[in-house]
Amino acid sequence: MKITDSNVIRFHLQILHGITVKSLEKKKKRLLLGGSKIFGVPLENLARKYIPEFGLVPCFLVDACSFLLERAGTVGLFRKSGSLPRIKTLRAKLNSGEGCLSTALPYDVSTLIKQFCRELPEPLLPPELHAALLKGQALSSPQDRTSALQLLSCLLPARNSSCLHYLFDFLSKVSERCSENLMTCSNLAIVFAPGLLPPPNKAEMSEGRLELRVLVLHTFIESPHLFAVIPKAVMDSMEFLINFPVLKDARRGHRKTQSLKEKTAPWIPARSKVKPAVSEQSKESTSGDKPTLRRSLGMETFPNILLFRSYQCFKPDAALSDSHSLYGIEACPQEILKRNLRFVNFSRFARGHGSESSPALTGVGKRQFTPWRKRISILRKF
Repeated sequence: MKITDSNVIRFHLQILHGITVKSLEKKKKRLLLGGSKIFGVPLENLARKYIPEFGLVPCFLVDACSFLLERAGTVGLFRKSGSLPRIKTLRAKLNSGEGCLSTALPYDVSTLIKQFCRELPEPLLPPELHAALLKGQALSSPQDRTSALQLLSCLLPARNSSCLHYLFDFLSKVSERCSENLMTCSNLAIVFAPGLLPPPNKAEMSEGRLELRVLVLHTFIESPHLFAVIPKAVMDSMEFLINFPVLKDARRGHRKTQSLKEKTAPWIPARSKVKPAVSEQSKESTSGDKPTLRRSLGMETFPNILLFRSYQCFKPDAALSDSHSLYGIEACPQEILKRNLRFVNFSRFARGHGSESSPALTGVGKRQFTPWRKRISILRKF
């Protein structure tokens, strides 16, 4: 769900007041028809004028309300109807683009405003919001009623919102002179209810339902400054949700991970160029005279290979020097090496720091070690 103004407002209506509002149906775009016709024409086809405080408002509504505002003290304004023949003449002139409101009577102009609202193809208050407006008006607390109606007014389309805001502000100014014209907010709400909140069927024309419709308009006419204004608490929560990093990156983050999976190659771990640190204990073990052995090749069971390569320089004991020749014949180097391997002390074979750590590899010239013939065959490979 996108974090937009309307979604946050619907969320607050659901949580605070228990009012569920469906999204307004997107209307098919109508062709913008040219011409000066005013009555029975959609809002988007009407000529509009920009009012800084309200937005784009139909020119006819601006001219008619400005004309009546100067005559707001007329008794029974909007309650008394004008002359039907004069009203027909005014309608024909207005539809032809002729300006004739300056010479008209107040009752005729007020009747034209009511007909304008009633004959719109779609009511200024969309039918999708009628049930929610009535439910909000039926809340027990006055504060909750005002809050719910204020939030619902923020869901109106921009064209409808500007037109209604301007109309309610004008009716509020008319009601301020109720001591002269006898038109209070309630009286004005009763007059405009059929045009702004028309009942869709006979079931909605009961006395209780009609009264709720009048009360909805009464609230808007009495407090036009709250119409279509988002409360500060909702604005704060809306700003928090929009700027919250997790929600802000949720949608694009999901797409980004999918694109990375498709574009990136399989990861191959690279060898680190930094040499691992050597612990103190390992330094002590390698700092001695014993060479480092390669356990993977099983070389820990053999002495230093330099010993075997220097067998010609080996000086045996005196007892062994006489045996270098057999029966007066000088022995070959291999024979000498065999004899030497039998008597050489391989105490360096111990695998630990002491001889007790690996009893299987300690001792001197024992048969449980690798036989000397295997040792000779391994030496030949070197």
